[in-house]
Amino acid sequence: MGYIIPLLVLIFIVFASVKTVAQGTVAVVTMFGKYRRIMLPGLNFKIPIIEAIHKRISIQNRSSDLEFQAITFDQANVYFKAMILYSVLGQNEETIKNVAFKFIDEKNFMQALVRTVEGTVRSFVATKKQVEILALRHEIVSEVKMHLDASLESWGFHLIDLQINDITFDKAIIESMAKVVASQNLKAAAENEGQALLITKTKQAEAEGNAIKIAAAAEREAQQLRGQGITLFREEAAKGISVAAKEMTDAGLDSSLILFQMWTEALKHVAENGKGNVIFLDGSPEGMDKTMKQMMAMEMPRRQKN
Repeated sequence: MGYIIPLLVLIFIVFASVKTVAQGTVAVVTMFGKYRRIMLPGLNFKIPIIEAIHKRISIQNRSSDLEFQAITFDQANVYFKAMILYSVLGQNEETIKNVAFKFIDEKNFMQALVRTVEGTVRSFVATKKQVEILALRHEIVSEVKMHLDASLESWGFHLIDLQINDITFDKAIIESMAKVVASQNLKAAAENEGQALLITKTKQAEAEGNAIKIAAAAEREAQQLRGQGITLFREEAAKGISVAAKEMTDAGLDSSLILFQMWTEALKHVAENGKGNVIFLDGSPEGMDKTMKQMMAMEMPRRQKN
């Protein structure tokens, strides 16, 4: 029976000295309250009673949601909602010591992290106007990363990503911005409508001008053709009259009868196509004699010239 107690003590020492560290974590070992070494994932051994596990540190990625407020250069309140993604810088001993002993606990670390992000964003936003903020999302993230990386590395962490998910303003500012956007849209619509109307009117004027030009050219050509037709008609009529006058002269008749016949034919044409017009003619022998004398008087200069 005397060997049972030593056996139990041995079993206790064996079990107390064996420690398992889960994947994705690192255990910090202290001896009498002072840092001694780290335990990596897997099966590890420690000195019972003397060595103690001070803290288990996760080396996996961590995320945290942030909500904070900033004031722009023109005194507008801006509200941010962001997500920060970070992790332990590495598994080397110095990094794990920084993570384990820089802060009292996780709460104090998160407080310092959040305040650092807020301070950087507020310093950047304070130099910008409200109308610029929505377009500077990428610049804000770059500014935070540039200032935060150095601090996090000194604490043993690494910033993986910072996402600004929402940027909002006070209700009055949002309403005024909506009015500005609406007025700009109305202005753009009016300008587009004006441009469209101008183009339509211009094209219509060009079409009307081209139509007038085409009509004028056609009318000019028609007038030329009509003039040429009248000229040809007069030439042919003159030739016909000349031939008729020669034949009448050869037959021993007075060529003035041709003029009288043309005059009577003209009166007949006017009477047939006058559409109700009244023509008064002197049908007496004296009137006919007077008409013949007038026509002979018109014929005499032509004969004297020939």
